Amino acid sequence: MTAHWPTADLDEVRRLHVLAAGIPGAHVTERLLDAPFTEVWALLADIEGSFGLIEPDMRHIRVIRTDGERLEARAWSRFGMRARFDGVLRPGWCWLQSRFLLIGAAAAAEPGGGTRVALTGGVRVPGRAAIVPLGVRREAERALDRLAALVAPREDQRER
Repeated sequence: MTAHWPTADLDEVRRLHVLAAGIPGAHVTERLLDAPFTEVWALLADIEGSFGLIEPDMRHIRVIRTDGERLEARAWSRFGMRARFDGVLRPGWCWLQSRFLLIGAAAAAEPGGGTRVALTGGVRVPGRAAIVPLGVRREAERALDRLAALVAPREDQRER
């Protein structure tokens, strides 16, 4: 009977859009970067390193525990606040949530070249699936600007 059911394969970016669509207040910001997936994802997946450079509000993140693709991390904001995140990190997908915060990142290689990257996140409303939308778009745009700057070809590399 299931042989006749339609199927849909979603890449990680489309998957992030679907997941965010079920969360009131969530907004996904997406951009196509002219860089290979492996380079882009290496920066986003480096939770204790470059991820903190990309996310505008993060000062420091430390992974406390991993179990396969699941992780627990502690984060400190540039404003001195801290949070304990539980989440999933696998190629092209990062979903971290604490009691009050949510961070989602996804990336997928484009068939014509480059990498599509999508971000969502914000302040969670305790006790229900909702995000306070204040500043979410601006912060996501800033994060994508920082990521784009990190993967932008440098002049010395373009001349080769």
